[in-house]
Amino acid sequence: MLALVGFLVLGQASAHAQIIDDVKNSAKQTATSKAEDQTNATTTSTFNKVDSAASKSLKKITGIFKKKQPAPNNTAAANGSAPGATATAAQGAQNTGGATPNATTPSGNDVTITAYSNYDFVPGAQVLFEDAFTEDQDGEFPSHWKLNSGQGVVNKIGADQCFFLTEGNYVKVAPRLTSEKDYLPDSFTVEFDFYALNGAYRPMMLFTTTTDENRFIQVGEDVSTGYFPKDFSGTYPGDKENTYNGRWHHAAMIKKGNQLKFYEDQYRVLVIPDCGECKMSFLEMGGIGNQDHPLVFRNFRLAKGGNMNLIGQKFTDTKIVTHGINFDVDKATIRPESMGTLNMIVNVLQTNPDVKFEIDGHTDNTGDANHNLQLSQARADAVRTQLVSMGIDGSRLTTKGFGSTVPVADNSTLEGRANNRRVEFVKTT
Repeated sequence: MLALVGFLVLGQASAHAQIIDDVKNSAKQTATSKAEDQTNATTTSTFNKVDSAASKSLKKITGIFKKKQPAPNNTAAANGSAPGATATAAQGAQNTGGATPNATTPSGNDVTITAYSNYDFVPGAQVLFEDAFTEDQDGEFPSHWKLNSGQGVVNKIGADQCFFLTEGNYVKVAPRLTSEKDYLPDSFTVEFDFYALNGAYRPMMLFTTTTDENRFIQVGEDVSTGYFPKDFSGTYPGDKENTYNGRWHHAAMIKKGNQLKFYEDQYRVLVIPDCGECKMSFLEMGGIGNQDHPLVFRNFRLAKGGNMNLIGQKFTDTKIVTHGINFDVDKATIRPESMGTLNMIVNVLQTNPDVKFEIDGHTDNTGDANHNLQLSQARADAVRTQLVSMGIDGSRLTTKGFGSTVPVADNSTLEGRANNRRVEFVKTT
């Protein structure tokens, strides 16, 4: 399972300064840099904690943010030119390319699973593309993405591999899929984490329709659409002034027919009941980025389907296959955004009091087979413990870990491994 690695905040200005300093300095180090340990996993919190080495490094930071820009209005792009056009200098764009970031400053939210108790986002049942950049070398462009304009590079913040979009107005990157166009189904979900760097623009999901029209959705303090038949915006309801910048945020969207829903962290920020003719063909990530204020994201997932509507229904299937219960890297710690799927399972069990489930944990074939078997059992046990804490009678739940022994897809491909990492709820009565 993918990991959301946490970070301890020691002053947002200092954290920002360290990130920018690392972005500039590492350009000189790229030629001799080596790939970081891709399997390093030192996180222990439910969402964001920092490892001890990064914490010691953070305490040494004494600088301040050298170039301070007013935080741009997140709807600026919606009020300006279409993606591909040039923003004005007043919009804060700089095309100063060439930097290779190596940000190591941790910073983030201590978001608990309790905060997500009412979360209802459920990702699609079939993963089309998923990338945590663990197969990529620091300072290089990620191998599973295409660069369509601007510049971008992979490097670390803390222990996590992240994608920095360092130059472009607009910078555009796209996941490498077998089909370059027309791969988006009528219903799909998108998830990723983005770093809210003070003074930077926010990332955009850039869509092209089946009739070659441009659409975009920008996330940030506001979630806003652009170039849809009708455009909408919604405001992030959390503490934007004190706890938004200098932190990681989880973004998620569901498109189900013509309905769109957008989430940031535990909040549902925007619902569009009918977006009109919005049949999407393909997706790019991007926006306005530069070396001093890059766009940064990680843990990207695109899936087919979404928002399984099992609430109040009599459950007759033999099992439910889920990809929405996520864990910290190489651990059995459930991540908070898993609560949407867990709430769905609780609803099924409450609506069907006679149903019992065996909770089956599955991994891909990466790493040691015996370790994966033990890990999958620990994760299945963790899911059972969480469901019991949510009011489900433990006698209705058993667990079993299968490791990588029961694949449902080809482990030689990125999307195949993503589909093999799953939790299944198998009906036992």
